[in-house]
Amino acid sequence: MARNRHKDVQTRRTGVLLAAGTAAISGIAIFVNGYGVRAWTEISDPTTYTMLKNTVAALILLVVATVVARRAGAGRFDLSQVRKHWLGLSLIAIVGGSIPFVLFFEGLARATSSDAAFIHKTLVVWVTVLAVSFLREKIGPLHIAALVLLIWGQVALSGGVGAIELGAGEWMILAATLLWAVETVIAKRVLGSVPSLTVVVARMAGGAVLLILYGVGRGAFAGLTGVTPEHIGWILFTGLTLSCYVATWFAALARAQAVDVTAVLVGGAIITALLELGIRGAQLPPALGLVLVGFGVLTVVVAGWRRPAATR
Repeated sequence: MARNRHKDVQTRRTGVLLAAGTAAISGIAIFVNGYGVRAWTEISDPTTYTMLKNTVAALILLVVATVVARRAGAGRFDLSQVRKHWLGLSLIAIVGGSIPFVLFFEGLARATSSDAAFIHKTLVVWVTVLAVSFLREKIGPLHIAALVLLIWGQVALSGGVGAIELGAGEWMILAATLLWAVETVIAKRVLGSVPSLTVVVARMAGGAVLLILYGVGRGAFAGLTGVTPEHIGWILFTGLTLSCYVATWFAALARAQAVDVTAVLVGGAIITALLELGIRGAQLPPALGLVLVGFGVLTVVVAGWRRPAATR
């Protein structure tokens, strides 16, 4: 019993550390995607950019999964788990790997970056509500304190809730955020039976297929005659960061509570802000917001590090 409890604690702590790594990757990815989207809007639209980026990420993850399978002696990627859990994996591909990406990047082209960042970071609120309701995850005083700090920090970074204008772009980003919250709960269930790498490949590959079909239907490939090596470079680089993000995200989600993992992810905002300051020379966001987010992430790390694993 004590040995199993120790193993559960170590697994949860590994999940929290993976979530911290995901937050760092997320902060970098958001910064890099800003350049990528701007480069691609010269020749195409955000949906086409998303479709190509996600396809590259899916191919990278499929190669990684094949290499892992060969080293394990399987020879090729095992599809038996995909066939067995096809319904849950299909839902993840639809609700997480395709529709919200279109909504988010189309919305990003219409909304201000500060509004988009705040709305997306409300993911932790929706995941907390769903995880407590459907996954029976337990939250304590430290979690509540962390959520207050994270939300307060995001409000400070965005200039206040009253400054947000809910136009078409903002509503699209909110819809994408809600879909990703639903995906998190579904994925947490599926990850109890399926390895995280299998879930990631199914999510990104299935989502890429749906995005490609959507792109073909709307003539997305017609405007790609002006593609240059620079455009290809942005697709490859952002696809690589996306593959790293989803791989670590699902690995963390398989090991720790959805609430803990999603809350730690908010820390990516600090990374993005520092990159904006150091590379673009942008003005540093309100220091209060950064400090609050930092303390919020630290609080949830402590909560996830200390408390026993939630029962399912």
